[in-house]
Amino acid sequence: MERCSKSRSFFQDSRSRELDGYRKRRFITQTGSDFTEAGSVTVGHNGEETPPLAVSFCKTSKYSHILAVSDEDGYVSLFDTRTKFPSEKARISDWVAHQNAIFDVRWIKEDTTILTASGDQTIKVWDAQEKKCAGILMGHTGSVKSVSPHPTNSDLLISASRDGSFAIWDLRCKATSKTRCSVAHVTSTAMVQGAHLSSRAKRVRRGKAASTSITSVLYLKDEVSIATAGAADSAVKFWDTRNLKVQVTQASPNIKSSTEKDRRLHGISSLSQDLNGVFLTASCMDNRIYLYNVLQLDKGPMRSFSGCRIESFYVKSVISPDAAHILSGSSDGKAYIWQVNKPDVDPITLNTHDGEVTAVDWCPSEVGKIATSSDDYTVRIWNINSSYCSSTPKSQPAIRRRVMAIPREECRGHLMNDERSGPTKVPDKLLPSDEEFNQNNPPIPITMPIISTPEAHKKKFSPDSDSKETFEKTPEAAMKSPSSVLNPPSSLKRTIRDYFLAA
Repeated sequence: MERCSKSRSFFQDSRSRELDGYRKRRFITQTGSDFTEAGSVTVGHNGEETPPLAVSFCKTSKYSHILAVSDEDGYVSLFDTRTKFPSEKARISDWVAHQNAIFDVRWIKEDTTILTASGDQTIKVWDAQEKKCAGILMGHTGSVKSVSPHPTNSDLLISASRDGSFAIWDLRCKATSKTRCSVAHVTSTAMVQGAHLSSRAKRVRRGKAASTSITSVLYLKDEVSIATAGAADSAVKFWDTRNLKVQVTQASPNIKSSTEKDRRLHGISSLSQDLNGVFLTASCMDNRIYLYNVLQLDKGPMRSFSGCRIESFYVKSVISPDAAHILSGSSDGKAYIWQVNKPDVDPITLNTHDGEVTAVDWCPSEVGKIATSSDDYTVRIWNINSSYCSSTPKSQPAIRRRVMAIPREECRGHLMNDERSGPTKVPDKLLPSDEEFNQNNPPIPITMPIISTPEAHKKKFSPDSDSKETFEKTPEAAMKSPSSVLNPPSSLKRTIRDYFLAA
């Protein structure tokens, strides 16, 4: 796969998407018939079927139609979701990546490289085109359950293990040893043991130890913070990679049950975050998915979503890149889709699987395309039904959109810089529509500056205006805003840790 020619800033992408008055927008309505199954493929090798455990679409628009699937037998399979399923032409390639189950798979380095996390206690780095292992990350003493790359530096990643630890890795570090095939062995740059010890870490009934497994980990968008979740309880913990001696803070739902037996069952199976890193979801074993605002963690979950059954740690959920919808598997053989702004509305139900629906994923560049996997040995691709889409073009001056968690004055400065460089055409991204954000439901409590047309900005922010004085005060103003945690100005770098210490 070729590398993309040039990376783009968040502001350039937003400006090109939102100021293009002739681009058609689509949104998902509430009825289950909105989604149609595009096809399914049975996961298997050498005539034997095997359950898929993780799915992941490529992240760049050029390759977003390619889906990576890992399974219980240690294979990685790549599928072209543009090809009609089922068809052998849809399978691009597959190979044995581990001699054990692969619990997580991630794309990095502009979709040229794949990370695999396995039950053999290692993470491997793969050249996706050559199917060649470029490195083995060793150090965990239990199955590696989750892996998450750094949001901007593809050489950095974090992993979480059943041994109760999470580790930070740098692919640029010198290898400690090499295999016979000259594959580099890399050790972690930092590791935290016992990150999710419960109050019942002592012996429990029948002589079994309470679980200390870390089930999911996320590298947050502020580039220095980490979120972890475990099997022991429903707490999501947040860490600063610059000081891992103690967690920064943690967030958890208010558990109404008074019995310790019930509380014991409420571990977390997966975490996910939206494209801007403002919202985080946690799939809890109490059959609920909790939505957090990472800038308001002290308030607990903003909303919760129910309807699915999460009876095993293989059932995952993921928030859409635009934070408008949440997709989840379920132990009842169905997949569920909720609208974030309407948590009390019944979710869309996708029910063609014959076993527990486990890993799921959103396609980042194709609106309404999702993938679901199941214990029935199949992966199914779904598309939004075009007859249920809104695609009304709007004139350029009428388009106004929101950008999450961006300090107002810094946003203006970046937009002025982008105007000087000229508009650039970029691929479509998943963004919420006006109808979704302007419902009568309470709005999501985040300050969101408004982007208007280039002509309006030129008039409003001319060099002779008084805005120059305002820009000089940007660092001071940004320091007072919690939104600076995720998108700080260049002269001011703050993290989630700084925000909570200041509070």
